[in-house]
Amino acid sequence: MPGSLELPGDELVLLDYLAYGMIAVSIPTCFLLTFVTTALYGRNSTQFIVPGFLPARVAWVIQELPAFVVPCLLLLTTQADRIGYLPNRVLLALYIVHYFHRSLIFPMLIRGGKPTPLVPFLLALLFCVYNGYMQARYLSQYARYPDGWLTDPRFIVGILMFAVGMAINIHSDHILRNLRKPGETGYKIPQGGMFTYVSGANFFGETLEWAGFAVACWSLQAVAFATFTALNVGPRAYTHHKWYLQKFDDYPKDRAAIVPFLL
Repeated sequence: MPGSLELPGDELVLLDYLAYGMIAVSIPTCFLLTFVTTALYGRNSTQFIVPGFLPARVAWVIQELPAFVVPCLLLLTTQADRIGYLPNRVLLALYIVHYFHRSLIFPMLIRGGKPTPLVPFLLALLFCVYNGYMQARYLSQYARYPDGWLTDPRFIVGILMFAVGMAINIHSDHILRNLRKPGETGYKIPQGGMFTYVSGANFFGETLEWAGFAVACWSLQAVAFATFTALNVGPRAYTHHKWYLQKFDDYPKDRAAIVPFLL
């Protein structure tokens, strides 16, 4: 795997343990979201006696911002021996660009939204600090890619997957924001884009995006992030899919939950 230095230091060992820990945590997280709590926010939050903590827009900015700020601070304040190499800069830039959008642009586009409960807010905040450190330190200080990595099929395919996934995610969010016209209330069936094929089009885009990141990075840390993403948003997509089927008699029966034509 073109990611590790030949003589790993203590921090690199820590980064590997953090990655294994993320993978381990993703399994019970998937179980809990599937069989116990489904999702503690949005349309499902009324199922639980969990107090609203912050308005949706404020909560989103605070919980996502560390994933953008932590890498930037690490680059400014710590040794970053590998950031001078183009593959490392490109891959870290992809991560930072995504979270610049998710923490500073996406929240400004939110229309209304239910208050975010305390528990998922704190968990999301912790995850963004954890993952921001893990991805940034690995790519800036330890990831070593061979000559020609920018033309390697894994890098090219991964970048394409990332770009397509991010585009699907952003477009799907746009569709969801514009389901209701001004003054309208209630829920509607999302139409167009990847919603033609899956109920969780935004979740599909996010999963594809970070799977592509894992392929392009070809590292344990990126694989851990992609695994956690899939096992975290997958149950949420399935919950939304079941809700749509129960709510709307005319909901398209040929739509999958998150993976087109499969799942």
